[in-house]
Amino acid sequence: MKSRTRVVVIGGGIAGCSTLYHLTQEGWSDVVLVERNELTSGTTWHSAAQVTNFGMNQTMVGLKTHSIRLYKELAGDPDYPINYHHADGGIRLANTEAQMQGYRHFASMARGMDVHFEVIDAEECARRHPLISTENLIGGLWDPLDGDIDPAQLCQALARRARKAGAEIYRNTPVIGLTQHKDDTWTVHTEKGDIDCDIVVNACGYRVNEVGAMMGVHHPVASMEHQYFLTEEIAAIKEAGHRMPLIRCPISDYYCRQEKNGLLVGFYEKGCKTWGMDGIDPNFVNALCPDDLERVTDVLEGAFARMPALMEVGIHTVVNGPITYTIDGAPLVGQIPGKRNAFCIIGLRAGLGEGGGHGWLLAQQIVHGEACFDTWCLDPRRFAGHANVELTALKAIEDYQNEFRFHFPHEHRPAGRPAKTTPLTPILAAEGAEFTVVNGWERVDYIKPSADFHPTLGFHFDEVFDVVAAEVRNLQENVGLCEVNGFNRFEIAGTDAHDFLDRLFCGTVTRKPGRVGLGYLLNHHGMVKAEATVANLPASDRGPARIWYGSAAASEYHDMDWLMQHLRDGEDVRIRSLTNDQTILVLAGPKAREVLSACSRGDWSKEAFPWLSVRECFVGFAPATVMGVSFSGELAYEIHVPNASLYAAYLALRKAGEPHGLKLFGARAVESMRLEKGFLHWKADLITEFDPYETGLERFVKLDKGSFIGRDALNERRRKGPSRKLSTLVVDCTHAPAHRGASVMQGASVVGTVTSGDWGHRVGRNLAYAYLKPELAEVGTEMTIDVLGELIQAHVIPHSPYDPDLTRVRS
Repeated sequence: MKSRTRVVVIGGGIAGCSTLYHLTQEGWSDVVLVERNELTSGTTWHSAAQVTNFGMNQTMVGLKTHSIRLYKELAGDPDYPINYHHADGGIRLANTEAQMQGYRHFASMARGMDVHFEVIDAEECARRHPLISTENLIGGLWDPLDGDIDPAQLCQALARRARKAGAEIYRNTPVIGLTQHKDDTWTVHTEKGDIDCDIVVNACGYRVNEVGAMMGVHHPVASMEHQYFLTEEIAAIKEAGHRMPLIRCPISDYYCRQEKNGLLVGFYEKGCKTWGMDGIDPNFVNALCPDDLERVTDVLEGAFARMPALMEVGIHTVVNGPITYTIDGAPLVGQIPGKRNAFCIIGLRAGLGEGGGHGWLLAQQIVHGEACFDTWCLDPRRFAGHANVELTALKAIEDYQNEFRFHFPHEHRPAGRPAKTTPLTPILAAEGAEFTVVNGWERVDYIKPSADFHPTLGFHFDEVFDVVAAEVRNLQENVGLCEVNGFNRFEIAGTDAHDFLDRLFCGTVTRKPGRVGLGYLLNHHGMVKAEATVANLPASDRGPARIWYGSAAASEYHDMDWLMQHLRDGEDVRIRSLTNDQTILVLAGPKAREVLSACSRGDWSKEAFPWLSVRECFVGFAPATVMGVSFSGELAYEIHVPNASLYAAYLALRKAGEPHGLKLFGARAVESMRLEKGFLHWKADLITEFDPYETGLERFVKLDKGSFIGRDALNERRRKGPSRKLSTLVVDCTHAPAHRGASVMQGASVVGTVTSGDWGHRVGRNLAYAYLKPELAEVGTEMTIDVLGELIQAHVIPHSPYDPDLTRVRS
C-alpha cells in the first residue's frame, strides 16, 4: 500500500468510484481509493439503479447527461461490457394542471442543455406504457433516455478504468482516523497503515458522519429505509416485444421499471422510517433492513389502482435498505465547509443515476478549482450551522414523502421550521407576515391581507401579485420597512486589511473612512465568484477602525472559506463573523429620510449623509450602524442592529413612520424592484460560468490596478470576447413570469437561458434577465421565451428600466 499519494478517496460505492475515475480523466493518476469492505458493499449494491435525465435545474440536467453518455460508453466497451438498459424511456405522471405546468417548465429548462423532454397527455402515457390506467391522470413528462443499470458492474467498470490510468484501490481497508497537518496536508490512518496525502474526499454513503467526525465536522445527511420488491413474471411484459418505460408516480408515491419479465416496484410511504440515527453496526455490510411491507400498504393500494396487473402477480423478492438524504434533498458535492483540502460527495439519494456526473464535477473542482457548471446547487457550503442531523432527519422524512412532487415557486414546506429566527419573527408573524426561508432564516416574503389568505401554488402569477403591487406602490410613494435577517457580515480588521481585500476584488476597494463600496471577487479562471459590499467604519467608542464585508445570506460559509483560503502568512488581517449577531432593517422610500431623522439624532441630510455613506448612531436608544445603500432603487437605508436591541429599533422606526405612511414589505417586493433596477442576484444571475464582462459588470473591473485573483485569466477572456451577455428582456405576456432556466429561442434554436424573472410593478412590465449570444444582446432584438411550453414574444431593453440615472437613490 502506498504511503504517499495526491488524493485519498474514502468509500467504494458509486460516489467514490466515479470520483476516482474522473480524477484520472482530469490528469491526476497518483490517486487512491480505500474501502472498508468490498466495492459497492454499502448502499450502492441494492440500488434500484434508475438513470434519468430529469433534473430540477440545468446543473443537475448537465451532470445526468454526462452520466448517461459515460454509462453508454461503458456498456459498449468490448473488453468489459456492462448491463445498461439505455433509452427504455420514462414517464413522470401528473393529475393536476399545476404539475403539468411544472413539466412544461422543466422541458424548457432542459432544452437549454440539449436535452429534449416531451409533455404528453394521459392517453399517450397509456399508449407508451400499456400496463397503466388513465383514471385520475392528466398526462406526464416523457424522458426518452430513461433507463437502468447494473450497480456492481458499473462501479467495477469505473474502478477498472481508474486502475488502468494509474489509480490504486485498497479494499478491506477501514479508515480509523484522519489527521490534518499545519501545511493543510492529511494523513489517513487505516488498519493497514497510514497514507499521507494532499487531499481527502469523503465518499462514505450512510457512514458519512463516522468519517466526518474524524475531521471534526458534522454533515447534514440522514438515512431513510427504502423498500422495493421484484415481481414474478408478467405475461403482458413477456409478450410486449419491447421493454416497458419507467414510471414515476407522484399521485400514488411509487415508481416501477422492468426487471427481466417482471417489475421492480418501489414505494415512498407516509409512514416512513429514518435509519442509523443512533449509530450503525460496524458489521452492517452488504446487508438489508428487515422487510416491512405492512408499512407500504397504503401506497401499494395506489400502485394497484394505477397498474392493475400488480394485483395478479406474486412478489419474488423484497429489498429494504438505507438511502441517504440531505437537508434539501440535493447531494453535497464539493469543498467541506471550514476545511482545507477536504471534499465530499455524499447524500446521493439517486446515486447510481447521477453518480457519474457528480464524480465528474467534483474531480474538476479538485483539480481546477471550479467545474464547467456552477455547482452551487450541490455545494456543501450552501447550508450554515443550523444544518444538523436532527433537522436533516425531519427534512428527509418530508422529502421522502414527496419524492416525486417537485417544489413549486414560492413553496416552502413546513418540516424543520423555524430553524433560525430573530426577536422580530413572532412580532412580524402577528403583523400577518408570510415567511420565506433563506439559509434557514425565516424572512418575510409578504404581508398577508388576511389570516386566511392562502395563494395557489403554481407557475403562473398568483394571488400575491396584487399584495406585492401594493407594497411596492407604498414604498415608491411613501416609505416601507423590511427585516433582512441572515445577511452575511464579516468584520475585517488589521493594518493589512485593505491590501488583502484589494488582492481579492477585481475593482477598486474604497479606503475612505465612512464610505461604502460594491465590488466583485473572481476565481482563478476570471469568473465571478462573489459579490460584496465593503464599508469602512471609522474608530469610535464601539471599536477601532474596521471594515464590514457584507454579502448574500446564503454565502456565509462560502465567502469565509474563500477569504481564509487567501490569507498570507504574516499578514495582519483578522476576520470574525457577525452574521448571527446583527440584523438589518431596511427603510426605503422617498420619506425614509424623514422617518430616520425623527428617531435618530444627527444630520441625515443628503449633504451630510450622501448615498454610499456609513455611520454609527442610535435609532431611538438602540445602537445601530446605518448604510446609505439601496437594493430597491429608492432612497433607502440599511440599519444594522444588534439582535438584543432589534425590537427596540423596530418600535422606534414604526412610531417615527406613522405620520409618513410607513408599511411593511417583504422579499417578493424586493425581487420585483431589484429586477427593475438591473441589480443582480448571487447564484441566480451571478454564477461561475461567466466573467464580469459577460455579466455586465465591466464598470467594476480595474485591470490596471495591479494584481488580483483572476486578473490574468480575465485578460485572456477579454481578448477572446464574450460567449454570452446578460441582458434584460420584456416578456409579452401577463399570466406568468419567465422562470429561471427557461429557454430563450430564435426559431427552433436555443440562444440563451433565463436567470431571473418577475413582474416589475413600477414599470408595468414582465421582466426577465437572460444570458444571450452576444450578437443578440442589442437593445430591440426580438426573440421568444419558452414560458411553460408556450413561445412568448420578448425583446431586449436597456438594463435598469426604472430610474436608470439613480436620481431616486441619490435624492
